[in-house]
Amino acid sequence: MAQATYHFPRGFLWGTATAAYQVEGGNTNSTWYAWEEQPGRILNGDRAGLACDWWNGRWREDLRRAADTGQNAHRFSIEWSRIQPAPDRWEEEALDRYLEMLRYMEELGLMPMVTLHHFSDPLWLKDKGGWVSPTVVGYFDAFVKRVVDTLKDYVSLWCTINEPNVFAVMAFMDGVFPPGEKSLSRFYRVCLNLVRAHTAAYRTIHAIQPEARVGLAINYRSMVPARPWFPPDRWITQLQSGVFNDLFPLAAKDGWVRLPLLRRRVPEAKGTQDYIGINYYTRDQVKFSPLRPGEIFSRRFFREDAILSHTGFIANEPEGMWDALKWANRFNLPILVSENGVEDPEDRLRPRYLAEHLHQVWRAANFNWPVKGYFHWTLVDNFEWERGWSQRFGLWELDVETQGRRKRPSADFFAEICRENGISAEMLARYAPEAFEKIFPN
Repeated sequence: MAQATYHFPRGFLWGTATAAYQVEGGNTNSTWYAWEEQPGRILNGDRAGLACDWWNGRWREDLRRAADTGQNAHRFSIEWSRIQPAPDRWEEEALDRYLEMLRYMEELGLMPMVTLHHFSDPLWLKDKGGWVSPTVVGYFDAFVKRVVDTLKDYVSLWCTINEPNVFAVMAFMDGVFPPGEKSLSRFYRVCLNLVRAHTAAYRTIHAIQPEARVGLAINYRSMVPARPWFPPDRWITQLQSGVFNDLFPLAAKDGWVRLPLLRRRVPEAKGTQDYIGINYYTRDQVKFSPLRPGEIFSRRFFREDAILSHTGFIANEPEGMWDALKWANRFNLPILVSENGVEDPEDRLRPRYLAEHLHQVWRAANFNWPVKGYFHWTLVDNFEWERGWSQRFGLWELDVETQGRRKRPSADFFAEICRENGISAEMLARYAPEAFEKIFPN
């Protein structure tokens, strides 16, 4: 057996990622709470309920688990609906709870990466026009200012908006996130407002905290033409990837919003990212299909021989991680893998998935690409939006009824990786033997 270790750069960030609505529980003032009240919106009629009970304090034990298993960072989000429960009211007690979390993270040696918008809005924002109305930019900016003013002594790494590409598509094209619209024109307006909101937040954060690092987390979906020899497949793949993957980071780079049949200049957006965050999960084959106008004249699917996750939601495609990193490197910015993981309640695929994807991250770092950290999705099973409790991404299993936690073997595997700052052949032989020959070939 080969005896070797792939080491990551010194100072590499190792952590897990969470999102407020998915772990806190008991949030009745969010658009997602109202969404759950509508029949048929969440798979199996699931409710977030207590989620992981973080709002009642169980963040303390979960963050302790993260630190005890070698992690040195944690990505989490601030819930707008808790901080500003009404347009004219701020909740200082909620801010104090986040301050308490941050102080505890400092005590544990966990560097925070804080996300300011992760899919969830306060209920009152809908009455103001939501993300379709340009007034959202000012409302979001006021929230950002209040949060950063309060938390700046403990946070210097900020993500303004998590996956604006996913949020816009799911809420205003597919209709499976609130407000559940299916309108191309409103989708376009929302994309422009998301760019402007990110821009305003970026400027505000730097005005308060000049040394801050501020960026976006983009869900990068690797896409390849199903028939590379067929020009329409290549064309539709390029179109879809351009809209989904490129729109927001390119706007933050050069100030141009590029949508099909629309180019809009937002000059103030130029140069508003200090790093680029990648959330990568899987890769699609894309085939041109003229009879599918509602799906942008295409059909997307996984390879026939792909290894699929528990519900078939994710295909194990580690080469897509390489695509994502190669794509990110063209922005000439530090790169953070801000999410990566797989739903796997039995923890059978996760060790292999983790090893093979981290090997691609190591390859990029070994090319001297500026990859600075990796945040695994997620620490403990949580409420997965419209998919409810049907998918389990956690290194720790959650019993939703009792709130009990049980460590999965992948938690130990990830702990060894974090402590070693690398992946060794011996680790793979114990935790992910299926990946051994691929990562350590003879």
